[in-house]
Amino acid sequence: MKIAICVKQVPDSWAEKKMVNGVLDRESVDAVLNDLDEYAIEEALRVVEPLNEGKETPEHTITLISMGPDRATEAIRKGLSMGADSGVLVTDPALAGSDAIATSKVLSEVIRAGGFDLVFCGTESTDARMSVIPAMLAERLGWAQLTFAGSVKVDASNSVVEIARMTESGVETMSAKFPCVVSVIEKINEPRYPSFKGIMAAKKKVIENKSLADFGISAAEVGATGAWSVVADAQARPPRDKGVKIEDSGEAGAKLADYLAEKRLV
Repeated sequence: MKIAICVKQVPDSWAEKKMVNGVLDRESVDAVLNDLDEYAIEEALRVVEPLNEGKETPEHTITLISMGPDRATEAIRKGLSMGADSGVLVTDPALAGSDAIATSKVLSEVIRAGGFDLVFCGTESTDARMSVIPAMLAERLGWAQLTFAGSVKVDASNSVVEIARMTESGVETMSAKFPCVVSVIEKINEPRYPSFKGIMAAKKKVIENKSLADFGISAAEVGATGAWSVVADAQARPPRDKGVKIEDSGEAGAKLADYLAEKRLV
């Protein structure tokens, strides 16, 4: 069984983000592995580790797939240090400014060329919060999609994966045959911290660097020129109000009640 995990390098969640010429400024902030992708990596590891136990050569492998600039290698290395086996990074100057449609095209071509059985994804990236890539991948590949999984069970011998997810009406269970795309929520597990041994081992694991030409994708199909959507305008978030300070001189309770009523909180 071959599992692919789509990962992304994003600006640190604590960084002050800003838009420059319609795109997110990524150069002036620290970059990290997308937090929500770590849950996908952890879940895939929990699937393959019992199956590979006691075997000198793993029969079931995990490959991390990403697209971005050269420094996105750092995010892939983080995933490799958790326990994934290898990585593929598609990097090309023409990719700058790509939207979700172009991103799904590139990732789907890498997956198709790799002959994978399962694709794991986080629900979304913390920089865009669109949550559309898993569904787009499934559509492009013609695979089943099992999204927003709160638990995952994989029967490798019968090529079946089953998930359970919370809905407004309760817990929904669904299954599909390989190949399929699975996205997981952040409550599914607790991602492991890379051990020192894992960090050292990750330095020796292979990350293939690919370009658009390797997958027969033209520059006109991606990047800002091929984007189906653009950011027309963006404004910085206004500063937070200082708030109201109530001194207790015997009337604090009444003043607090009046304030809550004014804000329609009571």
